[in-house]
Amino acid sequence: MAVKPGFGQRLALWLVPLVYTMLVRLLFATCRVRVIGEEHRRWCYSRSTPFVAAFWHYSVFAVIELSRNRGKRWAAMVSASDDAEYVARLLERQGGVTVRGSRNRSGVRALKGLIDLMRQGYNAAIVADGSQGPPRVMQAGALLLAGKIGAPILPVAVAADRYWAFRSWDRTVLPKPFARLVLCYGEPLTVPAETGAAMIESSRLELEARLNRLYEKAWREVGRSGHDADRCVVVGGGAAGRQRP
Repeated sequence: MAVKPGFGQRLALWLVPLVYTMLVRLLFATCRVRVIGEEHRRWCYSRSTPFVAAFWHYSVFAVIELSRNRGKRWAAMVSASDDAEYVARLLERQGGVTVRGSRNRSGVRALKGLIDLMRQGYNAAIVADGSQGPPRVMQAGALLLAGKIGAPILPVAVAADRYWAFRSWDRTVLPKPFARLVLCYGEPLTVPAETGAAMIESSRLELEARLNRLYEKAWREVGRSGHDADRCVVVGGGAAGRQRP
């Protein structure tokens, strides 16, 4: 039986996404953004059918904010955990629609929910390495979704020359004020509508390679080898868990 959240939790669920949205919009307003591969995004939007945008988890904050004014009617899968309720509320404040699920039966239900939304015309945003990782290792969810709909998958990567990296499994990145950002779109990948396990695995490896090449390209554009390089500052943990540029 589900436990109804108390007043304090309900207030936090309303207040935290609101405050976060305000602060992040102010933060990103100070950043300079360069877009690479815009023709790939335009091609996806020129179609009469929806598409799936796939990106690594480390970039989730930046992708959400940078995509806010780049098309409407987005749907996303969010973890079924209690903590992920904040993420769901945040995405909904950005105009998105969310379904809840993880790597179990609830994940299958969530995938079916995304399929239904895409059939209604929503584009889908998928964290390619999932909510638990391993980082930058492609999970099959985006491929299964795209195959069912016959939708192309648009690879997306983001890099920043100055940022905070959190002590999480994926070293989630949040750009610093006045950072220089690069937003990269890669060549879309089309997954056959009817395919077996071998084709899914082949497509998974291909999309993983495309996302990692795009990742490397984005970070080279800001003069870095990646977001987990020794030069970044890690947020969280004690003094032993911090690295300085």
